[in-house]
Amino acid sequence: MTLVDLLAAHQPFDDKERADLASMRDFATSLAEPFSRAQWPAHFTGSAVVVTPDGARICLVLHAKLHRWLQPGGHADPADGGSMEATALREAREETGMQIDLHPNAPRPLDVDVHVIPARKADPEHRHLDVRYLVVAQDPDALKHDPNESHGAQWLTWEDALARADEAPLRRMLEKARAAVTRDR
Repeated sequence: MTLVDLLAAHQPFDDKERADLASMRDFATSLAEPFSRAQWPAHFTGSAVVVTPDGARICLVLHAKLHRWLQPGGHADPADGGSMEATALREAREETGMQIDLHPNAPRPLDVDVHVIPARKADPEHRHLDVRYLVVAQDPDALKHDPNESHGAQWLTWEDALARADEAPLRRMLEKARAAVTRDR
């Protein structure tokens, strides 16, 4: 599925996601290289809400650059072939060390969000156009973080993860994920 088709099919949850989705749809057709981290003023990223097989716990990582507890995710690689699913899965595997699969019953994508990344070193301030998926860790005991990516990774209860969520779009994504895994129980 192309990026344009993926975004065309997504149903937003609230006004913020609706506005972000509209912006992302515009960028998907206007950016020359939507998956390139060198594309300014914005580029697409993929991230993953990682849950245990029973859906009772969620993994958050302490982001090395932003110093915030977030879901694993990051920039697209050429090997991802323009697939946001592939980006989200690869990033989750790299950042947690676990075997990760897409959640079988969750919407794809689960959520979308546009957020500003502050200027850092040679990179100007820019926007990440984040396409988010719900994924399942097949081997939750194998959790380990990549010190190049984060300062730690932890399994948390839904309540603890929501308590660490420091912005409304992060809470929205976590609530959507919890609703999806709760339906499966």
